[in-house]
Amino acid sequence: MTTIQEGTATGASGTTSLVPARIDRLGWSSFHTRLLVALGVAWILDGLEITIASNSTSLISSKAALHLSSSSVSFSVGTVYLLGEVFGALLFGRLSDKWGRRNLFMITLGVYLLGGALTAATFGHTQGWVYWLDATRFIAGMGIGGEYAAINSAIDELIPARYRGRVDIAVNGTYWGGALIASVLFLVVVKQLPASYSWRVAFLFGPALAFVVLFVRRNLPESPRWLLMHGRVEEAERAVAEIERHVEETGGHLDPVDESKALEIKPASDIGFVVLTKTLFATYPRRAILGASLMITQSFLYNAIFFTYALVLTKVYGVSSGSTPYYFMFFAAGNLLGPLTLGHLFDSVGRKKMIAGSYFVSGSLLALSAVLFEAGALNAVTQTVCWCVIFFFASAGASAAYLTVSEIFPLEVRAKSIAVFFAVAQSFGALGPWLYGKLIGNGTNHTALFVGYLLGAGVMIVGALVEVALGVAAEGQSLEDVALPLGANSGRPSRLSNVTGAPRPPAARSVVDLRPRSDDPGSADASQP
Repeated sequence: MTTIQEGTATGASGTTSLVPARIDRLGWSSFHTRLLVALGVAWILDGLEITIASNSTSLISSKAALHLSSSSVSFSVGTVYLLGEVFGALLFGRLSDKWGRRNLFMITLGVYLLGGALTAATFGHTQGWVYWLDATRFIAGMGIGGEYAAINSAIDELIPARYRGRVDIAVNGTYWGGALIASVLFLVVVKQLPASYSWRVAFLFGPALAFVVLFVRRNLPESPRWLLMHGRVEEAERAVAEIERHVEETGGHLDPVDESKALEIKPASDIGFVVLTKTLFATYPRRAILGASLMITQSFLYNAIFFTYALVLTKVYGVSSGSTPYYFMFFAAGNLLGPLTLGHLFDSVGRKKMIAGSYFVSGSLLALSAVLFEAGALNAVTQTVCWCVIFFFASAGASAAYLTVSEIFPLEVRAKSIAVFFAVAQSFGALGPWLYGKLIGNGTNHTALFVGYLLGAGVMIVGALVEVALGVAAEGQSLEDVALPLGANSGRPSRLSNVTGAPRPPAARSVVDLRPRSDDPGSADASQP
């Protein structure tokens, strides 16, 4: 094997590189800020899109607009959009692992922009135009679903390890920033326009923002880790060197690189969902259970409360439908502040303590509010205050669920893993609005809703218990230490010691076959407590 010099060397059996170590030792710079802004907008767009769609239902169904039934509009702008997200996540997640992060985060944003713009071009209420509305909402959903897979992968692979937790959690939490912006725009702009076209203006807010962000993303590099794993060694070196140059030019400090962190790999071939399935359920079964549990529990709670909050306010507390956006703005603010305020603790205090704690606290507070609700001690304002406090913690935990599934699986299948768990979460989460809608009914059966709130609380506490049992202490760890690439192996002892924080052996990692091996105890979940 060729001796390592600056960063990467190629031998007969594979490539030895310091590219991941060079990325992880960087300090924060304006490059990382620009990366965060350009890629983090994906969650803002999703929050904006769903909130606009929810608030526009009555406008679209009016005689002055498309004159469609409320159920037809809700299905088109809501259900079809969510189905598009699931399909887009699975499709573009696979392509992101195959074609690269940069290619996909440009494509997915373009797909969303197209779908959103075409939605505003729905002009009639005949069956053909209903199909048009369905198709455009599906396309917009595809774009956003694809963004989740491509963007989470890119952020994790480009952000230094010591910042990865807080950055991921903050970015995921900005969904609620988008929801808050949408609520303000709806009240200030949309409601002041004639119903015949106001909803069209509403659906153009997201595409307009996406169009601007496209130009910012054009200047972002491909993930050097992805390039390295696909044998494009020189491109990976140039990309890292350019990032290092930018850090130095903006006053940042470059720490020395520890050569013991050299990674020796074989380039990955096209890895499909068959290999993904083996990786998740044969190589990392405990982590698969962990990821699924965290994603499903937070999705169920969020969809249950978020999609029915207006029904609770109007049917239970008698709030007028025109006033619900004001309550929602406070609800969204609480959800936004949680990840922004608590995010750094997931890096300093640790993943397991903070994820389990945020899930347990939010579940316990929801149970307490359920008791107050059943006792008749709450009104519209105090119920909203309870939701703000509960979801201050729940939002941080939910954002950490996305962080978890994006960092605990190997690079070669990272985007596909995110896509699969996102799709599973959305599918189970869809049960929440249906169930809670049934429990709310006409708003008179408080006991049924009380039981529903206790169910939601129990679901979150179950998520906390799973995190305690199966959580991975990934804070401050290189992605390659948390989950070794399929085309590399550090040896059984070092994998266990790296994740638990014990000293790392100085030897470079050796090459193994690309295929996951369930018969190798070192390739299973030995790194987990």
